Amino acid sequence: MSMSSSRPYMVRALYEWIVDNECTPHVLVSAYTEGTEVPQQYVNEDGLVVLNISPTAVSGLAMDNEALSFGARFGGVPTDIYVPYSAVLRIYARENGQGLVFEPEMDPSPEPPPKPSKPDSSPKRPSLKVVK
Repeated sequence: MSMSSSRPYMVRALYEWIVDNECTPHVLVSAYTEGTEVPQQYVNEDGLVVLNISPTAVSGLAMDNEALSFGARFGGVPTDIYVPYSAVLRIYARENGQGLVFEPEMDPSPEPPPKPSKPDSSPKRPSLKVVK
């Protein structure tokens, strides 16, 4: 029996745990995951961005089984954020780093493995080495 991803449930649980402990929840996001909507000017050279998702930093935080979404200000500009759970790589407390790291999710329809290349049809010359 195929089960749905546990990532949405884990993110929601850790979010609640971090907030209940009066810490600031942050998520590390892979900005180039399909469907992710984050301000690109804040994405680092590795394609990652850290988002503060504390109740005081965001508005309208929604965490359903597909994605987390909210409104936030970046450089004073109101911005709508949408992050599919497959893009969430880590959720942690800013104050002490406690949280959870997620493995990147595999594409449900992986491409077939590459076909082996054809062997070189030209004959190889034997080589000998002198060993003293």
